[in-house]
Amino acid sequence: MKSQASLSELYETDETAWLDRHVELIAAGRHSEIDWEDLREFLESMANRDRRRVTHRLTLLIEHILKWDYQPTQRTRSWARTIVAQQISLADDVSAGSLRRHAVEVPPVAYRKAVALASVATGMPAETFPTASPWSLDALLAYRPK
Repeated sequence: MKSQASLSELYETDETAWLDRHVELIAAGRHSEIDWEDLREFLESMANRDRRRVTHRLTLLIEHILKWDYQPTQRTRSWARTIVAQQISLADDVSAGSLRRHAVEVPPVAYRKAVALASVATGMPAETFPTASPWSLDALLAYRPK
């Protein structure tokens, strides 16, 4: 039996082994042996990671849509592919639940980041682009490069 101290050490040195051990403990109903503090920290970190991933995907999607819309003579299949790839991944991430709610709330933040990136990529001043996102989450997911 692993002690609480050794589970905590395992958390610091081998996260996957720590997770495997917790799966075993939970399956065996040995809840008193669970490393609750690190488990709380781990779960909180995972939730934050998932929200950051959604924000990142939205930022990339918006950046490429802005480039697509504002530089029609520079369009490439690579831009179109990035738009579609981000839509596919984002749709999987935000199909329901709290990540969907996050994706509905975060576009203003993602939009500001995307404008900064698109401005650098295109050489256009940030003021070229609308001050607020003209797209809802559903509109971003439905956008099709033509």
